[in-house]
Amino acid sequence: MRTSVIAGLLLAALMGSAILLADAPQPQVRTVDPLSVKAGDEVTLQGENLSQEFVSGIILTDGTTDFKAAITEQATAAIKIKVPAAMKPGRFGVVVRLKKDATKEIEQPVKVTVEE
Repeated sequence: MRTSVIAGLLLAALMGSAILLADAPQPQVRTVDPLSVKAGDEVTLQGENLSQEFVSGIILTDGTTDFKAAITEQATAAIKIKVPAAMKPGRFGVVVRLKKDATKEIEQPVKVTVEE
């Protein structure tokens, strides 16, 4: 009986923490402007929950190599980033690094094309 009570309490605690995490606003990038840029250009990412409260960084990735983009402006609905000068031409995914847990990143459903 004692074991089942403890197991029940642990399960309830785990479920409660999962619900709290699910309720936390998640950053989401919906659009990129412009879609094609050159290394060193500025890009505007628009979406929701993009303020410094939720987002600590933006990464551009081709799946093999990650490039940390410099954030030049940041607000709730938009982030402006500078495409790193070292980037080679290609199509790159946008990844948001979370503020509350810098080890967590969320890949976004948008891409940026870097031209020559």
